[in-house]
Amino acid sequence: MSGQLRLGATLALASLALLCLLWELWLAPLRPGGSFLALKALPLVLPFPGILRGRRYTYQWSSLLALAYFAEGVTRAWSDTGGSRQLAVAEIALSLAFFAAAVSYARLTRATA
Repeated sequence: MSGQLRLGATLALASLALLCLLWELWLAPLRPGGSFLALKALPLVLPFPGILRGRRYTYQWSSLLALAYFAEGVTRAWSDTGGSRQLAVAEIALSLAFFAAAVSYARLTRATA
């Protein structure tokens, strides 16, 4: 079970980082030719080593990081139009998938007294 949660968290995190880059550089950037908003993908790279190693503490703090991307997705789904709105909905789904997998993994691997 924990292996499936680790895989799910890894895939959701990688997909979210890739979505952020593609969104702001090519698919629907705020400015033609891309924008510096693509840098929002950088914080998603920080937890990768710990996620890949299965470190419980990384799953705990990175689940909170996912909530920022959820909030951005909700905001942009509400305010943007067209393709950008669809990308925002994808951001919401991926951030929730990562959050759920990370929290579930952290709960499953906690030390029992």
